[in-house]
Amino acid sequence: MSDSYAVLTGDLMNSTDLTPAALDAALGSLGDAALEFGGVFARRGGDGWQCAAPRPGNALRYALILRAALRSLGKDHATRIAIAAGAGTLPASGGVNAAHGPAFVASGRLLDALPAHVGMAHAAGGVLDAATRLADHISTGWTPAQARSVRLILWPKGRIRADAAAALGITRQAVDQALWSAGFPALSDALDLIEGAP
Repeated sequence: MSDSYAVLTGDLMNSTDLTPAALDAALGSLGDAALEFGGVFARRGGDGWQCAAPRPGNALRYALILRAALRSLGKDHATRIAIAAGAGTLPASGGVNAAHGPAFVASGRLLDALPAHVGMAHAAGGVLDAATRLADHISTGWTPAQARSVRLILWPKGRIRADAAAALGITRQAVDQALWSAGFPALSDALDLIEGAP
């Protein structure tokens, strides 16, 4: 079906250091996270992947959720992410590997063109790409504990910290500390501005 999507294309970093089981677990964690926000996820090649999701204005949030899900597995788990938003068509089967359209093309081409020092970028350029690259810099430093807290606060939108703490089996204060040290307050403000939240 033809619609507007957030399209995220990526590949695992340092994947040659992973065992086949660890590679499957890493890509599985990305797929599980994508399902949480209504995304359609598929592997591409050995260590690549692509995700399409509704509400393209949430694209950067989705990228950070995926990055947090992967980093939750360990400090050495990371992925590059190329973001695009716009028109695309998913086949009736829902398989993202057979999807096509401008957003899918832009995301794939951006991943191919990413410089070595950039882990996450937005095909729209301008302020969206600037915000994405700053978010890339911040999220690259997340510890697994920080990533677990960030992931739960990012989605669903509006989840309160006490609920995240209960889900993680830690105190509300521990969640607050993890979010603060992860740079989440600034990220949250940026996401609200990008997504048009009041």
